[in-house]
Amino acid sequence: QAAAAHACRRRPARMNDIAEMGLGWLFLSAFTSATLLPGSSEVLLGAMATRGEWSMASLLLWATLGNTLGSMTTWWLGRLATSKKKPEDFQGRGEQKALTWLKQHGHWCLLLAWTPVIGDGLCLLAGWLRFSFWRSLILIGLGKLFRYALVFLLASQIF
Repeated sequence: QAAAAHACRRRPARMNDIAEMGLGWLFLSAFTSATLLPGSSEVLLGAMATRGEWSMASLLLWATLGNTLGSMTTWWLGRLATSKKKPEDFQGRGEQKALTWLKQHGHWCLLLAWTPVIGDGLCLLAGWLRFSFWRSLILIGLGKLFRYALVFLLASQIF
């Protein structure tokens, strides 16, 4: 028994193992995926969707809530850093592309906050440029809800 317990502790976690842990892990994965930390919330959502233990509404709620709050954390960091540096001082390719988009299209770009590479930059610069908190929250949340709904539907259809 001790050898079996030791083997279980050493075994790497698979997505289905994590999916068994429930909605709290989905929220945490989604939150960290929206920050500068790596995450795989789409894979976890897909695994949980195929298990059929949770409703579509609950999965979308917790994934969207976690990911939106993670992005709003990035927005808030941008807001706090306003006095330290100007957005134009960023040298990163993603930040410069995000800044160009925000200047051209305004707050509507936040619907794309879910995109890789530039999504974090959009949220950071939206806070930096002092975009409205509520408008940012709503647009970021809608974009993320759409993305997670698409992931859910694809996972449900494919698996």
